Amino acid sequence: MGKYYRLLKFIFLQTIFFVCWPSNTLGHRHKHVNGDGVQPLTQINILDTKFAVHDKAFVHVSTIRLPSKGDEDSKLFGTTKSIIQDIEDDDNVRPVTVTLMSDNPSSDDWVGVFSPAKFNASTDCKEVGNDRVEDPTICTAPIKYKYANYSNTNYLNSGKAELKFELINQRADFSFALFSGGLSNPKLVAVSDPISVFPNPKAPLYPRIAMGETWDVMTVTWTSGYNIGEAVPFVEWGALDGATTQSPAGTFTYTRNQMCAPPARTVGWRDPGFIHTSYLKELWPNTMYSYRLGHKLPDGSYVWSKKYKFKSPPVPGESSLQRVVIFGDMGKGERDGSNEYADYQPGALNTTDQLVKDIDNIDAVFLIGDLPYANGYISQWDQFTAQVEPIASVKPFMVASGNHERDAPDSGSFYIYNDSGGECGVPAETTFYVPAKNRAKFWYSADYGMFHFCIADTEHDWRAGSEQYKFLEECLASANRHKQPWLIFAGHRPLGYSSNKWFGMEGSFDEPMGRDDLQKLWQKYKVDLAFWGHVHNYERTCPVYQNQCVKEGSSHFSGVVNGTIHVVAGGGGSHLNEFSPIKTTWSIYRDQDFGFVKLTAYNYSSLKFEYKKSNDGKVYDSFTISRDYKDVLACVHDSCEPYTLAG
Repeated sequence: MGKYYRLLKFIFLQTIFFVCWPSNTLGHRHKHVNGDGVQPLTQINILDTKFAVHDKAFVHVSTIRLPSKGDEDSKLFGTTKSIIQDIEDDDNVRPVTVTLMSDNPSSDDWVGVFSPAKFNASTDCKEVGNDRVEDPTICTAPIKYKYANYSNTNYLNSGKAELKFELINQRADFSFALFSGGLSNPKLVAVSDPISVFPNPKAPLYPRIAMGETWDVMTVTWTSGYNIGEAVPFVEWGALDGATTQSPAGTFTYTRNQMCAPPARTVGWRDPGFIHTSYLKELWPNTMYSYRLGHKLPDGSYVWSKKYKFKSPPVPGESSLQRVVIFGDMGKGERDGSNEYADYQPGALNTTDQLVKDIDNIDAVFLIGDLPYANGYISQWDQFTAQVEPIASVKPFMVASGNHERDAPDSGSFYIYNDSGGECGVPAETTFYVPAKNRAKFWYSADYGMFHFCIADTEHDWRAGSEQYKFLEECLASANRHKQPWLIFAGHRPLGYSSNKWFGMEGSFDEPMGRDDLQKLWQKYKVDLAFWGHVHNYERTCPVYQNQCVKEGSSHFSGVVNGTIHVVAGGGGSHLNEFSPIKTTWSIYRDQDFGFVKLTAYNYSSLKFEYKKSNDGKVYDSFTISRDYKDVLACVHDSCEPYTLAG
């Protein structure tokens, strides 16, 4: 280890570093608006790290060797048979044990996980600032961290600790570093040797399927370490027990200079690998297919993923049992307890687990903005795609753009804040497919049987006369309500109704300028439900138009569609927001908890709505809608077609 320390110190002292972005913009607190929480990695003032290696301090890492089939002696691997089975079930997760020793332990000592293992390369600091005096020691944020005394109550007395981490395949090796001085004044004390824990770091991983521009196309997107010149990507697929075919895939990536601001351009940057998308075309409706990801190498050999299954969508307008889940603001959790600071997204794993538990009773998922809250720390996109892989690999996983994906100063966003941490939408639109004509403009339509979805991009202008407004009207007008009676509008920021605390303080109870123009469209085209995220709680309104409830009741609605029910479903996992103390007349049910909504369409005239909590999967709010086609055609206020009495 001494040789490695001397080499590391030599690199630190000899490398000519670029002067980096001012530390006061990257240190303690990233600017957030509307009560948003703090991304844990922003707490680490990594640019001001001091080099203070202790000769008597060390960090060692041990991994668990995967057992071969028939290997019964699990104790040889320092684990239990149940954990070994988990590893076999998910070959892209590896538990590691970090053993550390410090000769001067403190309660704010912490261990950072770095990948790639060499975290001091000068190329990781490119932005120029005017107020830095010294060159930074480290220019790369860790991908996760833990305090040394986490689960080690005797650390302050003994200086010894053992930490458990889970690593996912992120196309590179790993190292673990011990820091003193807390997150705000870090001092590098010791660093482990690099470790590589995955047989093929470049392997194709984390597939996410999505509906294409037509009902008979499913897209498959995944991540790998193979550029197009290294291997040819494709999907091998076919109906169960039938012949298979191979569909080619495109290869995409993005670079640091495509990021719009720090930290995405500086300490948060990490190579995202290569992202591939393939189009599986001419699907038969309601048919089970299997698929696997493939890369053909220059020598003619193949690299394969494991096999997955999905069910193709029904023909638009088909009457059958159809179940859709909708929610926003999911976030990312760490099952090993990492990044425990501030409990940033405490409901993310519960939501994930409840959806996985009920996956056989779900046909499609819509996550309407604020996906991982990476906020410029690009490593978190891998972490998120790994988290949702059990859902997104088997069900269409449709996403919308939120402020934490898109907003950055001078980037064309409708808002000036840097909520995306400088990502300005690039990682989101590359990592996930949506059937938008221009994926930088994240608005699109989607059909699933009796449902017609119009998905807005609330980070771009939606007002009358804008490009998006014209699209949204076309989308709503295109719904054939005879065969697609359930018309759904969705977007991230509440452009409709929300009793959230900060909206209440503003007196608007919606995003400023939100429903001024859009409510004319919702009423004209008789939108059944409008879904929103951004506010981290749950709320349901009555059928409402111009601040007035236009139907009585709360558990069942029937007859003509003379108002839209607005639902805030932003409790997908990120820290919760408070409600306004003002009791709005149109609010029927409010809940400050984590959860999601499930819609079940039985036929052309029967729809069930359920709000489920993420901690137990039970239903806490529900209602039903029943009506005939003539009720959709009926003339109500501001929705009447012109007519004449001429015979």
